Order: sequence, then C-alpha cells, then structure tokens
Amino acid sequence: MNDATETAEGPESKQRKRKSKDREWQIERGVAIRAGFYIFGTHLFAGFVWLLFYLGEHAHK
Repeated sequence: MNDATETAEGPESKQRKRKSKDREWQIERGVAIRAGFYIFGTHLFAGFVWLLFYLGEHAHK
C-alpha cells in the first residue's frame, strides 16, 4: 500500500512538498532576523534616550 501511495504522488508532488518546506524555513528565518533587528534597534534607541537623560541630569546649569 505504501508503494501505491508513492507512485500515486509521483516525484512532482515530493518536489512541491520539499520546496514548500524550504520556503517555510526561509520565512521563519526571515521573521527571526527581522525580530532580531527590531529588538536590537529598540535597545539601541532606549540606550540613546537613557544617555540623553543622563547627560541632561549631569549638565552644568
């Protein structure tokens, strides 16, 4: 029965499944990279704001 299923699907179906899995992996990787950039950028911006407050607090008036 397993052989019949494999012959019914054919090589084209297997290639489509493989391409679909590769595409899903690429999308997941892209989301992870984008999230990393957003997290890094947010921390960089927060550090800049913290620096402004620190310099403002220690400014000579």
